[in-house]
Amino acid sequence: MSSLSEVVVPNIGSKLQPQEALVALFDDFLRLREYSMLLAAPLSEEDCVVQSMPDASPIKWHLAHTTWFFETFVLARFEPQFSAFNSAYRYLFNSYYDAVGERHPRAQRGLLTRPAMSEVRRYRAEVEQRLQAIVLGPDYPAEGVELLQLGMQHEQQHQELMLTDIKHLLSCNPLKPDYLPGTLIGLSVASELCWHQFDASVAEIGYRPAFDGEFCFDNELPLHRQFVEPFAIASRLVSNGEYLRFVEQGGYADPAFWLAAGWDWRCSNNFVHPLYWQSAEEGEWQEFTLHGMQRLDPDAAVLHLSYFEADAYARWVGARLPTEAEWELAARSVSGLRRDWFGVAWQWTSSSYAPYPGYAIAPGAVGEYNGKFMVNQYVLRGASGATPEGHARMSYRNFFPATACWQYSGIRLAQSL
Repeated sequence: MSSLSEVVVPNIGSKLQPQEALVALFDDFLRLREYSMLLAAPLSEEDCVVQSMPDASPIKWHLAHTTWFFETFVLARFEPQFSAFNSAYRYLFNSYYDAVGERHPRAQRGLLTRPAMSEVRRYRAEVEQRLQAIVLGPDYPAEGVELLQLGMQHEQQHQELMLTDIKHLLSCNPLKPDYLPGTLIGLSVASELCWHQFDASVAEIGYRPAFDGEFCFDNELPLHRQFVEPFAIASRLVSNGEYLRFVEQGGYADPAFWLAAGWDWRCSNNFVHPLYWQSAEEGEWQEFTLHGMQRLDPDAAVLHLSYFEADAYARWVGARLPTEAEWELAARSVSGLRRDWFGVAWQWTSSSYAPYPGYAIAPGAVGEYNGKFMVNQYVLRGASGATPEGHARMSYRNFFPATACWQYSGIRLAQSL
């Protein structure tokens, strides 16, 4: 089996001739599926079953659910004489698709000690084999290609969730075990913070095939115009050292900087610093990482902040969070896909997750993929260090509730001019 560093899933899509394109697409599919298993390889069987909180899922569930997606939306539709691998899986591994039927409660996924990991591996292998027969067979339809691509992007989302969920799980263990040996090497953001200034303008926001690749989710559509007032946006992310000053100078003790709901959340959960930070008795701050406990690097980007924390810090320094239109306009103008816009931290915006003007939900169960969640969430832009290769793009809209802090989420500041 390849190592994690050796598996690179290329951008999904191809300009080859139809049959060659299907072969190339299925090769990408198999590499992507292998990467999911490589993410699980460093874990024990016990690691793969436990659920550390209702918002996380066991690794075994991720591996089964992503397979369920292909079985339910591709095999069941296009395979002649389809029969389910196990009819019970339709219930066990459905996430939120009401049109598909009832589902096992999300908060109880950690109770699924059966099926065993060995059975989930067999499930994955059989579905892959059956998919190969229909995708590379005669007359595989264009609609099937689109569903396969959607499933591949869906699995990439779960690959990132596998890393965030296992990090939270291992952080709950008093032994503070590492997921992988080694030392965390974070991106230094110690350079001087500069401000990119933008005049008022009408900006085009949304997915553009020529710039964003051959795939997008429905929530990135349609391309539309939005008026943006004059603003400035920071050239880099906020660092651990900068955020540490907020912590040590009483930022978590002063309600003046917090939204009312954020202050209630902070007090209810007794947060006095970011989720994975730990203050040692001798005064050296530490941070739990996928490599275990590490000394807090003051020059690395601060991670794992909720919207409430990000917003409070921005107020504390006399700035604010950017809107998602400001972020996209700036990213398309100055980033050039540089690291710290992409590949380090998802960046909170002040924009509520809502449909773009003219947005239309796709018919059928796949229409539940994004549209039904457009309430009580905030948009994050960019991509994190846990985001799979080739998954990020300028138009990508991630979204989480304001309390979410187990994701690789950070801060890029903005100002009104």
